[in-house]
Amino acid sequence: MSRVISKTEFIAVMAMLMATVAFSIDSMLPSLPEIAGELTPDEPNRAQLVISSFMIGMGFGTLLTGPLSDSLGRKTIVIAGAVLYILGAALAYIAPSLEWLVAARVIQGIGGAGPRIVSMAIVRDLYSGREMARIISIIMIVFTIVPAMAPLIGGFVMDAFGWRSLFLAYILFSVTSIIWSGTRLPESLPKEARQPFRAAHLWAAFKEMMGIPMVRLSIFVQMMIFSVLITSISLIQPEFYDVFGLEEYFAITFFAIGIFCMTSSVVNAKFVMRFGMRAIVGWSMTAMTGLSALMLLIYLSGLGGWPLFICFAIWQTGVFYLMGFTVGNLNTLGLEPLGHIAGLAASVIGSISTMFAAVFATIAAQMYNGTILPHVVAVTLFLAASLPAVSKMRKLERVSSGPQDNAQS
Repeated sequence: MSRVISKTEFIAVMAMLMATVAFSIDSMLPSLPEIAGELTPDEPNRAQLVISSFMIGMGFGTLLTGPLSDSLGRKTIVIAGAVLYILGAALAYIAPSLEWLVAARVIQGIGGAGPRIVSMAIVRDLYSGREMARIISIIMIVFTIVPAMAPLIGGFVMDAFGWRSLFLAYILFSVTSIIWSGTRLPESLPKEARQPFRAAHLWAAFKEMMGIPMVRLSIFVQMMIFSVLITSISLIQPEFYDVFGLEEYFAITFFAIGIFCMTSSVVNAKFVMRFGMRAIVGWSMTAMTGLSALMLLIYLSGLGGWPLFICFAIWQTGVFYLMGFTVGNLNTLGLEPLGHIAGLAASVIGSISTMFAAVFATIAAQMYNGTILPHVVAVTLFLAASLPAVSKMRKLERVSSGPQDNAQS
């Protein structure tokens, strides 16, 4: 591959493919009030469904994209997913009702699963272990720029051309990424290494996956992290607008938080080789839980006004920053023993964690009552629920060593 594409360009292509999902979610945030006003004026909180419906669709899509890429090759599925993503965006552009828009976003999410999941399988085809975690961390540095800038871009596009034009921007983004990856990225899975797409084979591979404790634990912890992420993304816009009255500062604040949090991937890429993935995940999850519990106590103390906003901003920044130490490492831990079925493994891990997280986050977001309390409580509960699994991961590390650790963890 190095004769065709450099490592730097490879990382950039992978980051752009993965960023399809983040761009499709975060750039929608400034448009939620306009969507609510046009399509659901009587129940404005339902506008948040355009976020969770995309995630649910992506969760369903991941069930097929990985196994199909194991059978048909990585690039074929990336392109097929992009075509479906573009179709969903086009249907959303002409949506006459919220129900139509939500259905179109589900289709768009199913298509978006292709670039997101298969790109992870491509990385696993070429790298493993802590080197894979380092590469993913570097990819996440580039990837983080997109969600940080997305609300600014989305706000600019919406102000200039209306909220429906966002879906034209998604089409342009997807076409650009597919042309780049299609012309520059070689197929990473040779024909002789491909797996047949048969139900019996898929079931056997699924049972193999779920029989590995570290895979199960990785899925559960990712589920809780994604629940936190989707809940926060769904609620941060109405909280800025309604709770704090800082509508004009939302996009730039979100951008500043995103750019700062980008540095966590830099730190993770540096220290994962020294401390290991499980230790970093454990420290990060514990810190997130403690920070969220502290935020809950601060809110219950009756603090309000600017002091409450400052605490809220620090809390959200801290949670997002610490997430940079978790997702890439957890993906690596889950995929490490499954290189021979990387596509299926990436699909199952992504599908289970995303679909359940989207459901949990939708429930939490619909409990929004004009305060930050539902948000803080939900995040604290999600993180606290993950701690026993994180502890178990550390115990598995202590009873494993050397090559056996890679085989059994």
